[in-house]
Amino acid sequence: MSSDRINVFPSRMALTIMKARLKGAQKGHSLLKKKADALTLRFRMILKKIIETKVRMGEVMREAAFSLAEAKFTSGDFGHIVLQNVNKAQLKVRSKKENVAGVQLPVFEHYLDGSDSYELTGLSRGGQQIDRLKKNYATAIKLLVELASLQTSFVTLDEVIKITNRRVNAIEHVIIPRIERTLAYITTELDEREREEFYRLKKIQEKKKKMKVAAEEKLRERKARGEISREDAANLLEEGRDEDLLFTD
Repeated sequence: MSSDRINVFPSRMALTIMKARLKGAQKGHSLLKKKADALTLRFRMILKKIIETKVRMGEVMREAAFSLAEAKFTSGDFGHIVLQNVNKAQLKVRSKKENVAGVQLPVFEHYLDGSDSYELTGLSRGGQQIDRLKKNYATAIKLLVELASLQTSFVTLDEVIKITNRRVNAIEHVIIPRIERTLAYITTELDEREREEFYRLKKIQEKKKKMKVAAEEKLRERKARGEISREDAANLLEEGRDEDLLFTD
């Protein structure tokens, strides 16, 4: 069917172009397959890290909640003191890009900006519990940032892997077979054309052979009647003018 192949005129130039397109499609399929494999490998690594981070996150949040209960029991309600001393965030988050097989993955990382504005909190009592509370929640925030980075990369990679796999399947099951069917069609048409040309040349040779035999027969007849000299007949045969012998009375 014409829909199963590319609509081209069967010629040597079209055959060369189709071969180049087939080579390019195979090369593209190979590269996309390698890209999909690399992304899948990174995807599984991120999934493993997400599971480990979530398990660790549960433990850290449990420790942080327990530290908060200890600090409140020791120092009382110190929330208003913290609010009075804090004027800007100390732990901040910034984003950057990481290139994985041509895919830009967003990566979040934490950093400290400025000094601890509530480092004097707990001097009266409960200082050790408050210090442990700050460290536990700082660890929890760092894990949250890391988990957010992993989850964002996970979602991005999942979408890119789906798109890449669709392209790989389209090239493998649609584009390459269609080009191969087109190549087979062009090759078949060119072979058929060559057979027709060979048959035509063979028929022409047979016709020329018959004409030559008939010309020689007529030559003998005209020589026998004395209508043409031997030299003129030889010249006509050498020049390939057999028709002159056939159609000359």
